[in-house]
Amino acid sequence: MNGSVASRVSSIRRLLAAAQRVYERREQLSAVVSESTGLSTEGVELGFGYLERSASDADLTALVGAASEASHVHVILSANVFVAPLRALALAIATAPKVTVRPSARDPWLTRALVAALDSHSVEILDERNVASLDADSLHVYGRDATIAAVRAQARSGTQIRAHGPGLGVVVLTRDAEIDAAVAHVAVDVAAFDQRGCLSPRVVVVEGSLARATQVGEAMHRELALVAARVPRGRLDPQERAEARRWTDTISFAGRTWVGPEHAVGLGPEGELPTLPPVGRHVQIARAPSLELVRTLLEPTARFIVAVGTDDPARVRPVVPTHARLSPLGHMQRPPLDGPVDRRSS
Repeated sequence: MNGSVASRVSSIRRLLAAAQRVYERREQLSAVVSESTGLSTEGVELGFGYLERSASDADLTALVGAASEASHVHVILSANVFVAPLRALALAIATAPKVTVRPSARDPWLTRALVAALDSHSVEILDERNVASLDADSLHVYGRDATIAAVRAQARSGTQIRAHGPGLGVVVLTRDAEIDAAVAHVAVDVAAFDQRGCLSPRVVVVEGSLARATQVGEAMHRELALVAARVPRGRLDPQERAEARRWTDTISFAGRTWVGPEHAVGLGPEGELPTLPPVGRHVQIARAPSLELVRTLLEPTARFIVAVGTDDPARVRPVVPTHARLSPLGHMQRPPLDGPVDRRSS
């Protein structure tokens, strides 16, 4: 349906070339992206740094290999991470010769810029809300569970649906990690997109003693303050602020917190499962006396974990979900362009 692997890789490279052209003119989009996402101007610039503009042949071949085949893919995008449309479009192009895309209503700017810069007529903007009226044989849906459920309910019988739902990132620091260096990398991954993406770490599990976990919390507090001086946090909406207050109050009552003007770090009671913090640069520190107990700590949220960052991937791989992307510290927001970010089955 969609040509050879080589032709699909070539089509994705044209998309990456379009992304490079958009990146070079990013100042034209900075203000509208900042307004729609709530990110600071510096946060938008940091985010543009994660826009994929190149990839190896091996990665793109893997991306094509991960794609199914269809004649027409319609992509429905969300507004969590403003550079995410690039990978979504790349996966769609790998899947079908015809791609239509419905940008996020709240944050359409990068999607529209990429399609305008793409020297091809194989990708078109289509704002149609009634998915039952589309002739697409495959729908790629990004967003909340409620959005995905609504699309499933409306789609025509026989339509293939590939869902990419909410997820979260986790960091696992082994007892051999050098704390200051490790936390400096983690803090940048936390700050990117103000923690709104599924690759953003919100929980840091520390192998070792309570004293070591406390050291990590103190270091995270310092590093997030340093990052905020370079890249201020953007605005939080009223619901996000309320969730942040509730989480901070809960952790303060039961454990310990380090709170700055634009972040909060919490260390929960020993032996308790981590409390998932809200977006907006909030980090929960949890302690695991051994790596084997990391599995127990993460079990309740395992199906939501999309990405894991660690100082020792070989040791950590056996104790984290098999579907999670495993990255070195500081690279959680830069996974290879070898498939969807979310490797969970849809």
